[in-house]
Formats: sequence, structure tokens, C-alpha cells
Amino acid sequence: MNYIELSVEITPIEIGREIVVAELAEIGFESFDDFDRGVNAYIQEQVFNKDLLSEISIFKNEEFKVNYNIKLIEDKNWNEVWEKSFEPINVNNQCYIRAPFHEVRNDIKYNIEIEPKMSFGTGHHETTHLMIEELLKMEVEGKKVLDMGCGTGVLAILTEMKKASSICAIDIDEWAYENTLENVSRNNCKKIEVLKGGAELIGNKMFNIIVANINRNILLNDMKTYIDNLEECGDLLLSGFFSSDKEILLIEAEKYNIYLVNENSKNDWTLLHLKKK
Repeated sequence: MNYIELSVEITPIEIGREIVVAELAEIGFESFDDFDRGVNAYIQEQVFNKDLLSEISIFKNEEFKVNYNIKLIEDKNWNEVWEKSFEPINVNNQCYIRAPFHEVRNDIKYNIEIEPKMSFGTGHHETTHLMIEELLKMEVEGKKVLDMGCGTGVLAILTEMKKASSICAIDIDEWAYENTLENVSRNNCKKIEVLKGGAELIGNKMFNIIVANINRNILLNDMKTYIDNLEECGDLLLSGFFSSDKEILLIEAEKYNIYLVNENSKNDWTLLHLKKK
């Protein structure tokens, strides 16, 4: 599967980058990677419509200076690319995320081996790191877990290592679906069901813990579904959004029988830990 990379440089960057991500997500861009002058955005080649870029208001806003380039990223040996660039991640000396060519850290409780392909969720991004930190603090043993927007499957894998009773991992992206299957096998996981699609696949299943590391618009659209499928006193962890989007997500959450337990931020990104009453 080929992807389109849209590389956007923007000034002023602080608020500009947040607006760019929000607007590109509206037209189908599914993952984002910050760099010092802006953001790289990715969309499947088959769904990319260049004409829709003309509808991005910030590109026409005279208060911002914007330059962007479009590049085709052809299907390739992502494992080779990964090996050249990946460094292992150590989260609080409790969780170690590594590639197959790294040594196991026997002094760290949870060792997760990941091959990423094009999937989001290696632990390098702030939102995945925030999710891992929060899960490490939680009681997971015996719980039913849903990982929405599972990416590489790293969060689902961690919950199995923490003795969750069952885990459902869902992602709409073909790369993520295939990659999660591979990583589930690589980590000898037995309790993770991997599905390709969106929130419609949840059906009438109920969960004790739901983690959703997705962009703001999907979180807003699907929050009621998450909460409807959350057991009483269940935990909902949301991330994948900029800190400036926290209030709009909390306003949406207040419509339902759920309250804020904890929040954490890393750079411009935030995690919300909500609990059902």
C-alpha cells in the first residue's frame, strides 16, 4: 500500500500546527509526525484528493506563512527503514519497547518487541508514551480491554502482559491491522483479538478498560460508543490530541455518565483518564 506524505512548514508554529492537524484530519489524513518547523501528515494514496487541499483554510490565512510539499511513499521494506532509525524506548524503567535486533532488558518487567511497518504506536510519540505510563499505574489483571486505533498493537500487548483476561484491538488501517497481527504473534500473545475497521466493530461487547489513541475528531464522534460499551466503574483513556483540544473533549464527555480521574501532558499532547460512574 502506498501513502502520500504531506510535509507542512508553518509560522507561527505553535497554534498553526494544531490547526493544520485538525483540518487535515477532516479530509482523511490519518497520522501525523511533528518536526521542528511543522508537521508531516500521511494518507493512503487511494483516498488522497489533492483538490481538497484548497479547502484548508489555514493555507489561505494571511496570518500564517505556510509551505507544503507532497511526496509519494511507495510500499517498501519498512523493517529495513525501521532498523536504520529505531532506538528502544524505556518508559519509567517498567516497560521497554524494542526492535528484534535490540537486546532484551531483563531488569525491566515488560519487554515488548515491535516491528512497526507504517503503523503508529512505537512509544516514540508522546501520546503512546502517555498511554503506556497510565496503563502501568492501573490494575489491569482480569479486565476486558479494548484498544481502539491500535497501530502497532503495543498497548494491547502491554495489557496482556499485565494479565488482562481478554483484549480486542481494532484499527481501520490495513498496515496497522497486519502489523498488530504480526506483533501479537511476535510477543506470544494469546488473548488479543485483532479486527480491521472502525467503532462499528465494537457491537454490543462490554469492556472494563478502553484505550483510544486517535485524533480529536474520531474521539468526539465515537465517544458515546466507547462509553456505551464501558462497564460500570470502567476506565476510558483518551489521547492522540493536542492539549488545546482537551476542553472540547471534556465538554463532550460531560454529556455522559463519566468523570475525569487524571490527566497528563507531554509537550503539546494530552491524555485524559475518565471513569464511568
